Amino acid sequence: MNEVHTPCLIIGSGPAGYTAAIYASRANLHPVVFEGMQSGGQLTITSMVENFPGYPEGKMGGEIMEDIRRQALRFGADIRTGEILSVDFSKRPFHCVSDDDTHVWAETVIIATGASARWLGLPSEKAYHGSGVSTCATCDGFFYKGKDVAVIGGGDTAAEDATYLAGLCRKVYLIHRRDQLRASQIMQKKVFSTPNIEMVWSHVPVEILGEGDKFSKNVTGIRLLQVESKAEKTLKVDGVFVAIGHHPNTEIFEGQVALDADHYIITEAGTSKTNVPGVFAAGDVQDRRYKQAITAAAGGCRAALDAEHFLLEC
Repeated sequence: MNEVHTPCLIIGSGPAGYTAAIYASRANLHPVVFEGMQSGGQLTITSMVENFPGYPEGKMGGEIMEDIRRQALRFGADIRTGEILSVDFSKRPFHCVSDDDTHVWAETVIIATGASARWLGLPSEKAYHGSGVSTCATCDGFFYKGKDVAVIGGGDTAAEDATYLAGLCRKVYLIHRRDQLRASQIMQKKVFSTPNIEMVWSHVPVEILGEGDKFSKNVTGIRLLQVESKAEKTLKVDGVFVAIGHHPNTEIFEGQVALDADHYIITEAGTSKTNVPGVFAAGDVQDRRYKQAITAAAGGCRAALDAEHFLLEC
């Protein structure tokens, strides 16, 4: 059994985790970072990113995360592959155990485990992910300017994505499996009053169509199944946006910190503080609204500063 003692443990990577590591390192907190199952977070599976400051020509998501990771390493962060499997926040120092049986004793913990997009589960969805299939309209919508796209979902996320894309695209098909939206009334009003959004009621996707090979491929359409009649039809689209929600990666924190009804970590307004003194949360694991790389990075900065101030006051 390995043991590690640190003033600051950061659980998770991505823009929040790596930025927290930069700030914590510069504050001499000697942070230990466990990157989790996906080093660098969701941005590493994103293609070209054009809205992250400092990259005027855009850059691949994985390359941006590698840049931020190297910056954290430069200031002395102890970044480790692997994930934390269990935590005990009942007393300080907090006790956490990793998948390689490393026992970490930490005076403060920053949770940056992010949130995962919900997927349809279609093989073709996975095949064209990053090449015409996306879960982030604000990240990737610009690439479909003047084109036809489909949005799948019926809640506020889908309605917001559809109205956002309608400002860029020629036509937006909003596909929902029921005959009415679950979105709030104000969002429904926006959808129904936007002329280039066409509702496709009572249909479910069965296949995303495309062409090309593994080096260069693109989406050409989506095949749908009518829920009642079982009739199939195909829509010609250049992009498909899956907007059926996210789930925060908070399973190991159940019973350890306060979570809301959708399992996002609850933080004190304007801070990264959880209900447990010394435990902080940053990024998509506590942000159910913005879910952007830049807001996650800002949250990581906030969490590291909150941890530093907490230790100074102890």
